[in-house]
Amino acid sequence: MTDHAQPGRQATLDQDPPRRATEQDQLLSVEQVAERLGTPTRFVRRLIAQRRIRFCRVGRYVRVSTTDLAEFIDAGYVEPIGRGRRALDP
Repeated sequence: MTDHAQPGRQATLDQDPPRRATEQDQLLSVEQVAERLGTPTRFVRRLIAQRRIRFCRVGRYVRVSTTDLAEFIDAGYVEPIGRGRRALDP
C-alpha cells in the first residue's frame, strides 16, 4: 500500500480533518485574546507555542478564532465538588 502523504508526515485515519473557521468566527490577535482572558500577551504566546490553544497563521501573523477561544475557556472550567471539603469527611 502506498502512502501519498507528504514526506516526513504520517497519514492517520483516525484523526478528524482540520476544522475551518466559519464566517461567524472572528479572528483575534494575540493582544485581543490576552485582553479577553485578562492575561498578559506573554501567556497567550506560551499557549500558542505549547500548542495548548488552536490557532491559525495568516502570513506571519498568528490569529485565534473566537470559537477556538471559547472552546479553550470551556475546557478549563472545573465543577465544584459540593458544599465543601468537610462534607466529604465522615
